[in-house]
Amino acid sequence: MVKIRLRRMGAKKAPFYRVVVADSRYPRDGRFIEEIGYYNPMVEPADVKVDGEKAKKWIANGAQMTDTVKSLFARYNVLGE
Repeated sequence: MVKIRLRRMGAKKAPFYRVVVADSRYPRDGRFIEEIGYYNPMVEPADVKVDGEKAKKWIANGAQMTDTVKSLFARYNVLGE
């Protein structure tokens, strides 16, 4: 199954996340299909940039969002709903 999820980057105690489309069988920080944005919770306000068109395309093709990504997209109105 293909999922839209967060990939942890950055230093210890300074996380930075990339929003990626990946096969659910791959490790969290492993191989991915496409990078569609990023999320930086360490700045105030949190910095979120996601390509909404690519996200919509992947969702239309059957990709599932993780719970964290779903709440992130809802909070920052990424999909324009």
